[in-house]
Amino acid sequence: MALGQQVEKVGKMSVTSESVKRLREMSGAPMMECKKALEEAGGDPEKAFTILRKRGQAMAAKKAGRVTSEGLIGTYVHPGSKIAVIVEINCESDFVARNQEFQELAHDIAMHICATDPQFIRKEDVTPEALEREKAILREQALASGKPAAVIEQMIEGRLGKFYEENCLYEQHFIKDASASQTIRELITSKIAKFGENITVRRFARFKVGEGVTKAASENGAAG
Repeated sequence: MALGQQVEKVGKMSVTSESVKRLREMSGAPMMECKKALEEAGGDPEKAFTILRKRGQAMAAKKAGRVTSEGLIGTYVHPGSKIAVIVEINCESDFVARNQEFQELAHDIAMHICATDPQFIRKEDVTPEALEREKAILREQALASGKPAAVIEQMIEGRLGKFYEENCLYEQHFIKDASASQTIRELITSKIAKFGENITVRRFARFKVGEGVTKAASENGAAG
């Protein structure tokens, strides 16, 4: 029987070629890895997706120390040409850098940066000054609740997660993910699992027309 016609019963759900294909589209993982994950999950696509994410994270952790000296520059110019982004995405080989899917990843991340305007790439990149400033704001808000000091510190640490999510690229939820459940870190991790190479965002720049420029007022407040 051809692979496309095979249906394997596992538990109460089935693993079909169509379900494998759907999971492949969701995760970006190889077909055989999707099939194995579905079998392990008893045919449940959500559980299988979680399994693939965990496996991808494990693979990414193993490859995290590997040098990424190849890659490319991704660009995105928003309609109207008022905002533009350039981002450097690195990988280990020119072979992967020339892959269309890798090029699409660079473009998608540039588009994401255009929309979300992150201030840092990773949590570890947040400057001590920025972190202390945010903690001071959160502490002032928490003190207003009248909670004990120990509880206030826990509240601050908990709310820092929101700060990281809003300001750090890797912690942000990917704008093209309709479910809003996949972060940029997880998106990159899925590509690491697929290509078998370490992938990193090295740097980016976001340009907005007129940003930082103070417009001069008309002489005497009015023309004429």
